[in-house]
Amino acid sequence: MYRILANDGIHPVGKLLLEEAGFEVITDKIAPEELPGKISGFDGLIVRSATKVREAELLNPGKLKLIGRAGVGLDNIDLSAANKKDITVFNTPGASSKAVASLAMAHIISISRNMHQAAREMPLEGATQFSSLKKKFAGGFELENKKIGIIGFGRIGQELGHMSVGLNMEVLAYDSMYQPTKLNCIIGGMEIMVPLEIISLHDLLRESDIISLHIPSQDGNTVIGAKEFEMMKDGVILINTSRGGLIDESALLDALNSGKVKAAGLDVFINEPTPNTDLLAHPNVSSTPHIGAETEEAQERIGIELAENIIRFFK
Repeated sequence: MYRILANDGIHPVGKLLLEEAGFEVITDKIAPEELPGKISGFDGLIVRSATKVREAELLNPGKLKLIGRAGVGLDNIDLSAANKKDITVFNTPGASSKAVASLAMAHIISISRNMHQAAREMPLEGATQFSSLKKKFAGGFELENKKIGIIGFGRIGQELGHMSVGLNMEVLAYDSMYQPTKLNCIIGGMEIMVPLEIISLHDLLRESDIISLHIPSQDGNTVIGAKEFEMMKDGVILINTSRGGLIDESALLDALNSGKVKAAGLDVFINEPTPNTDLLAHPNVSSTPHIGAETEEAQERIGIELAENIIRFFK
């Protein structure tokens, strides 16, 4: 019997599929310091972003032949070390695309109507300062005809593009590798091909009213820093549901305080799970605790894709 360690868990549907195929699935989490000594007892390993699989964990892999990443990125897995040990690595890039894109759009909509601020103050002052809060949060803006710049136009970026088209926004896209000319949208059951122009990062930063990042980690390098903030429109909205570290958080705080950035929607942070408290407390930040892929539907799709890939590999 093949033994699979789901160190960060797996959806019950995926677990059931594996067990029905004759696999033993262990979901008891092994602490990081214990993983190198115990990983050799498993044929397959399933991780999310929490578990790091570096060279140290793979020095003595034993019978481990497969690592499945429940999600999009692979930056928490040392691919070179895995390759040296003849360990196959795969992820589930399509299963969570809609969930991550919908969270990015939720941040955008929330910011557009000052909901992120009202949600903080209404429980505290709504019963006594209702009229003043109404006046304070009345100055929102509509998304129609706004330019949304999407950095990284893979599966998630395209899903956000679909949603943006549905709100009659103008989509600007930048991707260093993928350069489509049309965006295939399904609206009301009808397929609509929307012309799309891939522009330079410089032009996207300069022209966009809203900017959303959908790219993997860049080997510790930031993509948005002080220089990039200078290129942006005054009062721009910035969204990051991708990876912490893509944005220089110190430069972001400066831009928020100066008004260069009107508001930011952040699901990811540099020092997870202990993010910068100045960012969390900033009145112009809409924040969530890295829940981009955490919908019931997405987790079920991820679990099924993990199970099917593992079964296919071993059987």
